[in-house]
Amino acid sequence: MARKTTSTNRRTARHTLRREVPGTVALLADPGDFAAMRRYPGFAFTDHATYLREMEALLRELAAGGLHTSVALFDPEEYEAFCAEAGLDPARPDSRVRYTAMAAGGATVPYRGQPVDRLVPEVVAEAERHATFTWATALLSAADGCAHCDRGAGRAAYTRASRAVTGLLEAVGPGDHHLVCSVPADGASLIAVCQAECQEEGRVRVLESEALILCTVLAAGIATGSRGGIVVRSNAPAPRDAPGRDVVRGWALRDGWPRPLTEAEVFAAYCTDADTGEPIPPEHGVEYRPGIPLPPPEDDR
Repeated sequence: MARKTTSTNRRTARHTLRREVPGTVALLADPGDFAAMRRYPGFAFTDHATYLREMEALLRELAAGGLHTSVALFDPEEYEAFCAEAGLDPARPDSRVRYTAMAAGGATVPYRGQPVDRLVPEVVAEAERHATFTWATALLSAADGCAHCDRGAGRAAYTRASRAVTGLLEAVGPGDHHLVCSVPADGASLIAVCQAECQEEGRVRVLESEALILCTVLAAGIATGSRGGIVVRSNAPAPRDAPGRDVVRGWALRDGWPRPLTEAEVFAAYCTDADTGEPIPPEHGVEYRPGIPLPPPEDDR
């Protein structure tokens, strides 16, 4: 009897430990990525919709067992390169397991019971944020190691960017603010988004992860001399019974500092499709105002 009790206690203890081990699932979010994986023999699914339903069922099952699970993006191109470098057969399930373990160290989203149609865009957005941060960080590191740049140029650019963002939030004042920073880099654009709540007493509430990426992207623009910019959409507290209005302002990155755009420049920037260059109708209830001048750092004066 004692032996049976001991065995039961061990199984219970092991089950308890199992619940404390986090897990990661790699998700094929895009139908094209799913189609790319179908070329490997033994891949169990034939259509993306069924795959997503089964993935959602798996995540629910794991959550019901008390397991904490994170979801990463499965990138077939990255997977192929990973297998080639590690000498793995990409058709084998254990190769996918090893890739998923590697992906767990990158961009992941915790599974909190959200439906798959909400989970997929969350995973994609997190992967994009991670890629943006990695790219911007690489540009800053290159500036630090550049033989023709000032020593510590990348670190100095980040300090300058942080001061610029702090000054910008002080300038726009109380309210909820949506900041978008865009910086051209190698024929593409680094884009960072940050939500900030500025309170009457001067306190600012912001997600540190979003602020970090925004400052890093802006710093990359400063370090590389890029002609990037920042657009801020603000919703300030309105008097009681008065409808709130969104206000859009903009700044262009010039000589390593955000310089205010005119009202016409803000309108043109906000009402133009970034991909096609075609005009976009202005939104109802949105005001376009010039950017507010930001005092430059002391060493510029």
